[in-house]
Formats: sequence, C-alpha cells, structure tokens
Amino acid sequence: MAFVTEQTRAALAGSAPILAGLRRRWLRLAAGLPVVPLAILIPFVLIAVFANVVAPYDPTEPIPGAKLFEPPFWADGANPAALLGTDFQGRDILSRLIYGARVSLIVGVMGTIVAGGVGTTLGIMAGYLGGWVDQVIMRITDAWLALPALVFAIFLATMVGPSMWNIIIILGAVYWTRYARVIRGEVLSLREREYVKLAEIAGASSARVILRHVLPNVLNSAMVLASLTIGVVIIAEASLSFLGVGVPPPEPAWGSMLADGRSMLMVGDWWLTVLPGLCIMMVVLATQLMGDWLRVRLDPQLRNL
Repeated sequence: MAFVTEQTRAALAGSAPILAGLRRRWLRLAAGLPVVPLAILIPFVLIAVFANVVAPYDPTEPIPGAKLFEPPFWADGANPAALLGTDFQGRDILSRLIYGARVSLIVGVMGTIVAGGVGTTLGIMAGYLGGWVDQVIMRITDAWLALPALVFAIFLATMVGPSMWNIIIILGAVYWTRYARVIRGEVLSLREREYVKLAEIAGASSARVILRHVLPNVLNSAMVLASLTIGVVIIAEASLSFLGVGVPPPEPAWGSMLADGRSMLMVGDWWLTVLPGLCIMMVVLATQLMGDWLRVRLDPQLRNL
C-alpha cells in the first residue's frame, strides 16, 4: 500500500506542472474574453434555441382563464400564472418575449449573412478585377448608399409583403453596401502584395488567387463588420415590425410588441413597451461590444498595443 501511495504521489507531482500550465492558459483565455457581451448574448441565444421548452405558454394564444392587461408579478393584483402579465389579447408577455428573441436573432444573423455574403463577394470582385467591373459595382454601391436605409427597407417590405424570410432578404439587400466598400479597399491593397503577384506569375487563375490568397485575408474585416451589423439589422427588423411591415402578427416580435403596448403608456402599463425595448437594447449593446472586441483582437496593430 505504501508502494502504491508513493507511485500515486510521484504521478501527481509529475502532472502538477502540466495542470499548472493548463490553468494559466485557461486564465489567460478567460481574461481576454468579453465578459459583458457573452453574459448577455449566451442567455438570449439559449432562450431563443430552446424557446419551445422555456416558454410557459403558446405566444399566439391567450392564457386560459386570464384577463386582459394583467400586471406583472411585482404589481398588485398579479396573476401567478403570468409572471410578466398579459397583453391586450390575454397572451403571456414572457412567452412572447422568449419567442421574440428567436425571431430577432434569426433575422439578425441570417440578414447579416445575406448582406455579408453579397457585399463581400462584390467587394472582392470590384477590388481584384478592377476596370469596368469595379466601376459598375461601385456606382451601384454609391447609388444604393444614397437611399435612406430604413425608408428603402419599408418600401421593399410593402412591395413583397410581410414575412420573416422576406425581411431577412430585404435587410440583406439594404446593408450589403458597407461590406462592399470596406472589402474593396482591402482587396486593392492585397492585390499589390508579393504573394499575390507571384501566384499570378505562376499561372494561377483569378478564382484560385481569390479563394487561396484574397478571401482568407479579408475574412477578419468581414467578421468584424458582421458582428456590428447584427445589431443594426435587429433594430431595423424591430422598426419594420413596429410600423406593421415586418414580421406579421400573431408571430411574436419585439418591434410589434412595442407597437401593441404604446397605447397603454398613458394609463400606466409601461412594462408592455419597456420590457421588449429593454430586450432590444441589451442584445444590440452586446453585439456592438462584441464587435469592438473582435476589431481589437483581429487587428494586429491594435492587438500589439
């Protein structure tokens, strides 16, 4: 038994430096993570993914036996079955907020993917191919930028009709221009680098040069733009839903909840608008903070300061 104990102690003593190194790496990684954005985004993402499990009621149907405009749990006369109260149709506010997180995050992420994909592709083509291709793409980009983004989105939404997937395509079509301009500027610089010139001299096709040498070097900027665009897209979707041309009812959306509750502000039911507005503010703030963190982490000059 003493022999086994000595062996065990020797093994533990030998593994101590390894454990200490892993602990130092973990602490270094944890110290570099954006704590506040992650603390906000992770719960919202989990709630959106597991909305069917987390939400206590169907967000589109009234609670059986519940009254209209029941107050939340901290107010007098609250209904224990509805922690955050009910709306003008007797639907559970908490369930609608939970499902609204799913709608907002889907629109924000997918709209950003559409905008980023279109804008990055056009920016690379304009910057690398140059000539008339660059002129055509940039003139279209300039004309697109001259249009007010929200007004243009409202116009497109009224033309194609309200739908979550229509809104995703519309917002992607509205916000691709910021990617095109930034990515084009980076590609103009990358096109003059030695490794790109050597690849062209070696006979590599334009598609191969773009995929192997240009695209990997602009992904950092595209990721930073994407993290900043998600919040903008979420606000745009909430604005469209608030105006009645976004996600159609009875599908829960934070913007439409704001519109439904604005008439009750004057009678003291402030939580009908404050709660969805607070959700929008927190998610957008977290995405912007995450974008600033990514900008610093992915920029070698800023990272070395």
